[in-house]
Amino acid sequence: MSGFSPFSQQGSTATRLRALGEQAAARVYRARPRRRNRLTGRAALLALVVCTLVVALAYPMRQWVSQQSEIAEQQRRAEEARAAVEELRDLKARWQDDAYAERQLRERLHYVRPGETGYIVPRGADGAGEKAGQDDDADELPWYRKLWSDVDRADSGG
Repeated sequence: MSGFSPFSQQGSTATRLRALGEQAAARVYRARPRRRNRLTGRAALLALVVCTLVVALAYPMRQWVSQQSEIAEQQRRAEEARAAVEELRDLKARWQDDAYAERQLRERLHYVRPGETGYIVPRGADGAGEKAGQDDDADELPWYRKLWSDVDRADSGG
């Protein structure tokens, strides 16, 4: 400004107020340096591109992760199936052995060789044969049958 003082008596009031405002504005803007805008157009565009990529890749990544877990589950099932097949092969090989087959036939189906006498002791309701096999089958009975047999035994006084 050219040597004009707002407090001088020259000029109109409007002129003096304008000059006073210009001086105040010059002091304010001189005291604070002008700040740059932090978010430029390029930064906003970059942020938009990054957000678009994240949104675009979210679904395929979720699908990929779920497919990886399904693959792992299928591999686990295949390994279990391989183990089951291996057990069945072992069982088949055992059944090819005549001694194993004969032992199983004797135990499961009560087969006897020619000249042998086979017998089975029946366990009836009258208690015949119950005393001999009671210890062996006591562990095999369900809990409720054990309970009722104990109640019946207590009721009969035996």
